[in-house]
Amino acid sequence: MSVEAAAQALEGLALAEWLRMSRWGYAAVSALHVFGIALLVGAIVPLNLRLLGLWRSMDIAALYHVLARVAATGLALAAASGFLLFSARAAEYAALDLFAVKLALIGGGATHALVLHLGAHFPTVSRPRQVASGVISLLVWPAALVCGRLLAFV
Repeated sequence: MSVEAAAQALEGLALAEWLRMSRWGYAAVSALHVFGIALLVGAIVPLNLRLLGLWRSMDIAALYHVLARVAATGLALAAASGFLLFSARAAEYAALDLFAVKLALIGGGATHALVLHLGAHFPTVSRPRQVASGVISLLVWPAALVCGRLLAFV
């Protein structure tokens, strides 16, 4: 099955059709998407700034323990609601290079986070690795956010 055919099939689902027709349903899912992004970015920015050396008096392990969970919750909520939003206009979004870039950035950011989370006890990794992780994350996630926002204008 081609990407175009899969996108059209997804758009044909009752839920996707309801989202297209329901002003408040689409708005509610969109609000959940924004809330998920807010949780994600709101958690990773302070965590990554701490990794870069700000707020050295704060225990990085405690900060990581809380913010990694908040970020993961935000990512899950943004991904689930984003899929629903995508389903309403799947063929249109699937044809956009910008959408592919957004997905690649999200995949890269999520993979980066998983490798760190599932690897060694992250708060105890070397200082250079913490800085590199903070820089990568602070580049990838805002770039994904910008790509997602730009989709409204293309």
